[in-house]
Amino acid sequence: MTTTIDRPAAPRSASTAGRGGRARAASLFLTPFFVLFTAVTLIPIGYAIWLSLFTERNSGLGFGGTETVFTGLGNYRRALGDPQFRSGFVHVALYTAFLVPLMLAVSLAVALLLDSAVARAKRFFQLTLYLPHVVPGILAALVWGYLYTPGVSPVVSAMRSGGIGFDFLSPTGVLPAIVNIGIWMSLGYNVVVFYAALQAIPRELLESASLDGAGAARVAWSVKLPLIRSSIGLIGLFAGVGTLQLFAEPMLLNKVSHGAISNTWTPNMYVWAAAFLRNDAGLAAAGSILLALLAGLLSYAVTRIGKPWRNL
Repeated sequence: MTTTIDRPAAPRSASTAGRGGRARAASLFLTPFFVLFTAVTLIPIGYAIWLSLFTERNSGLGFGGTETVFTGLGNYRRALGDPQFRSGFVHVALYTAFLVPLMLAVSLAVALLLDSAVARAKRFFQLTLYLPHVVPGILAALVWGYLYTPGVSPVVSAMRSGGIGFDFLSPTGVLPAIVNIGIWMSLGYNVVVFYAALQAIPRELLESASLDGAGAARVAWSVKLPLIRSSIGLIGLFAGVGTLQLFAEPMLLNKVSHGAISNTWTPNMYVWAAAFLRNDAGLAAAGSILLALLAGLLSYAVTRIGKPWRNL
């Protein structure tokens, strides 16, 4: 007679059980993100692509209703062939060319001043400079629109009493006016980022440079700036790509500029006008997709070619 002895199954290793538990925990935490990302990003993008493939046309001789017609890439050709859409990118390019270098220069100068040994009340100035960043773009445009309007602005009145007759709302003045708003809103955030990067520099390096006879300006130019160029590159990248979203400031200044800013002054404004003024959802969707593709291509090109955060 043969006796069979049941042997207990070998327990799973602790490492296997730990990996399974970590995987389940990661899935539990990531699932809400992917659900929200799909709901508020992927589905709207897919719907915009779908809308861009159709257009509405009058049926019959114009006495009937409208019908939705599949047009394929027709809306994209209409957008790219419209001079107003293309000129919007020219305005954004000029805005970027002025904003990014000026914003980086002013932010770095202020951050270096705060990092210097002679600076006092550093926390107070950081908070004061950061406050404009939390102001919504619409409110900032309203405030600056008031400050730019002749007859009601104390700034314009003071400039004219001093012999300066610059008109911020003229065709040649609106671009500097919008650039000024952008610098005012982004200055504090960039100063905080640069100041944190400067504080991370080992103090031994700065003391060594000072012992070698380098002055404060030489230390800032030859030691501090090279060591934080990764932060400078990232801020420049984000600022450059972010300029494609320009909308609120020129949109509100359009009301007081007396024609200097049109309803299609930027690509975003062109999309808004196509959707809400011309009721052309297909053209608006095509314009928004083209704008998103351009932003993605620019981000990819800068990250692949420049790689600013790797130049440590």
